[in-house]
This record gives sequence, C-alpha cells and structure tokens, in this order.
Amino acid sequence: MAEALLLARGLCKSFGALRASDNIDFDLLEGETHAVIGPNGAGKTTFIGQLSGDLHPDAGTIRFAGEDVTSLRAPARARRGFARSFQITSIYREFTALDNVALAVQARAGHSFRFWRRAREEDVLRDPARRVLEEVGLGARAGVLAANLAHGEQRQLEVAMALATGPRLLLLDEPVAGMGSDESQRMVEFLSRLKGRQSIILVEHDMDAVFSLADRISVLVYGRIIATGTPQEIRANADVRRAYLGDDVQLAWAHAERR
Repeated sequence: MAEALLLARGLCKSFGALRASDNIDFDLLEGETHAVIGPNGAGKTTFIGQLSGDLHPDAGTIRFAGEDVTSLRAPARARRGFARSFQITSIYREFTALDNVALAVQARAGHSFRFWRRAREEDVLRDPARRVLEEVGLGARAGVLAANLAHGEQRQLEVAMALATGPRLLLLDEPVAGMGSDESQRMVEFLSRLKGRQSIILVEHDMDAVFSLADRISVLVYGRIIATGTPQEIRANADVRRAYLGDDVQLAWAHAERR
C-alpha cells in the first residue's frame, strides 16, 4: 500500500461564529488523486487554504512527507513541493502563455536571472516551459497573450504553471469551473494522464470529473467530513445522498454511473 504523503488531523477553523472546518481528519497517499466534494458553503476552499498554508488552522496538525508543516506559510510549503491552482484563475494576463510558465520555472529555480527581460531570453527557463505547455495541450498557443486565451485555456495554463514548479503535491481548486463541455473533457483527459505519477487533491463540483479522476472521495458538509471512500462507496453511501446530493447532483451522479 502507498505511504501517506499528507496527513491532516483535527483541523479546525472559525470565522467569528462560523465553524468552517470542524475537526477534519484527512490523508493523501503518494500518487493518489483524492477528491473533496460538498455543497456550496461546505468549507472546501477554507480546507484547501489550510493545506496550502494560505490560512492557519485554529487547531490541528498538518504533516507532509513526515514533517510537521502546520506553522509554515504558503511560500515555505511551496518550497517543500506544494503547488496550488485557484478557483478564480490566477495568471499574468499581460504576459504570453510561455512567459507565464517560464516565470513558474524561474520561481522553482530560486533565482531572478537579474531582470525578467533577460530571463525571457534564457533557454534554461523557456525550454522546460515549452515542454510543460506541450504536456497540457497549449504548445501551439505559447506565444499568445494570456488575456487572449479562451477561459478553458487559461485554466490549463494555470495548471501548467503549477506543474512547472515540479510539485510533489498538486492542489486543484475547481480546475474545470466555468468550462464548456469540450473544454472540461480536455482538462479531465489531461489530468487523467497525471494519475499515479502526481499526488493530487482535487476540489471539484463537476461529478463527471470527480468520478473519472478520483481514487478516493471525501465528502465535506458544514465543515465536517462525513464520509471517505472509493467512488463506488461514496455513490452507495445513504448518509452522503441525504446530506449532500440534491436533485441536480443526483442526476449528475446517475449520468456518471452510466458512463
């Protein structure tokens, strides 16, 4: 059995009277894709923010590769191998797709190459950036300004930037949000190629994407994880259906089961 890469125990986070994370236990195995699902307001973004270091838990611990990283901020966790994509696309719109990914390569290298204008000429940055763009299906769009990319392409670019940092753990916050069906399918196909060689925590509303990609699923409701299991186990869990699945999601799950 694969070893746990990440272990969260007893995570709690409140905002005033709102308990956004309520004693959460969670683990991610090496090479696993572990999805986190739940209704709007369930606390998914707060949870992922604590894992990434953007938010500090009020209580609980987070261990990564055997190290207690609870007190580390996001930059320190990034240096240990965390990479995160956001629910709202976060790219440099005034730069080309290639420039965006080259910046991520530059950040991984830990130096500035003095000035970005000179860095644009450095093959040591641009060659690996081109390879990552090819991997995510944007090789032909390398010279296009990020602002001029379609929404789905911008989401692909953000994932490419995360991958360019050479992460050991990829935190994906709704990577198919706002995509059309064709764009969503392309993203799912790309992420499926990462399965087994990249450890991924996937926060997502799209049930087709979740059931296509996840090895395990955790269901978060009102800040608590009410169930964790394989996609088949989660589909069959009566508590999950009662607590989380409305009519629209029931239909989505039924559709996913027929695929």
